Amino acid sequence: MPIKVLVVDDSALIRSLLSEIVRADNELRLVGVAPDAYVARDLIKQHSPDVITLDVEMPRMDGLTFLDKLMKGRPTPVVMISSLTERGSEATLRALELGAIDFVAKPKLGIAEGMQAYAEEIRAKLKVAARARMIRRTPVERPVERGLPIVGTEKLIAIGASTGGTEAIKEVLLGLPADSPGVVITQHMPAGFTRSFAARLDKLCRISVSEARDGDRILPGTALLAPGGLHMEVARSGANYVARLSEAPPVNGHRPAVDVMFNSAARCAGRNLIAALLTGMGKDGARGLLEIREAGGYTVAQDEASCVVYGMPREAAEIGAAEEVLPLEEIGPALLAQARRRGSGNRV
Repeated sequence: MPIKVLVVDDSALIRSLLSEIVRADNELRLVGVAPDAYVARDLIKQHSPDVITLDVEMPRMDGLTFLDKLMKGRPTPVVMISSLTERGSEATLRALELGAIDFVAKPKLGIAEGMQAYAEEIRAKLKVAARARMIRRTPVERPVERGLPIVGTEKLIAIGASTGGTEAIKEVLLGLPADSPGVVITQHMPAGFTRSFAARLDKLCRISVSEARDGDRILPGTALLAPGGLHMEVARSGANYVARLSEAPPVNGHRPAVDVMFNSAARCAGRNLIAALLTGMGKDGARGLLEIREAGGYTVAQDEASCVVYGMPREAAEIGAAEEVLPLEEIGPALLAQARRRGSGNRV
């Protein structure tokens, strides 16, 4: 059966554009359009859509308030339509916290170039969202595990994620202590959103989190997030790890790509590398995780039950890239345990 789609947006032009995009795909069926949350509520009761596109800024009731009510009363997969502004990116991150599956930036209307790719992106995300698990997490700040101190600068943690990854990454980072090994993160996210995501994490975590700049040192107690639109590689500069950014072509359809980060980190850090591949569609990161394991590093993939989309971790598990497959809540402690064991000279 076609996936039932409801479009909710206060702009008549955007409603028309999204409607055309949905109608052009036989796997999707447009069941309604709504200019505000109240009309959307009635259409949801009438049609029980499989997935909803939702604008943040709407009259009468804003999109975030509506999303919160929807997730509490009738959880339904939602893809946010987000503006490319600081305010828009902040609202989008809040929407992902409230339970939205994914987001796409609003198109630049009147610019035909790139519209086909934009339409394909929306259709792909609608299909993934319709099949995604509805997982609304309320991260609890866990007490930092006591045990052997984590010393030395040679250890490195690398984390990759895609759909559902913003909340999964947050949960892992919340459990890391201030003396955590340096962390590098690639999350599939467009330019304009990664800076807000890093700033949001920085306010919540014990470690310092920032959007990476070319040449930044990767130090203990810090995490660097690959900027949207740029690959991030790990390189050596003397005794230090540093981040290198590039506009090289997309890999696995993504820039930044997890495989680019994982492959470079494997070459630099080898057995001192501790890596996790979290929720996301596709296969990006699986081959890189395998390279890390073959280089002697520790590798873990998120399990199916705790993933919003079990794509990238599934691929990693199937090709033998993951030493362990764990639920999300166990991944942070596993990374720390490996860092301490490697620090004490023990090999697991």
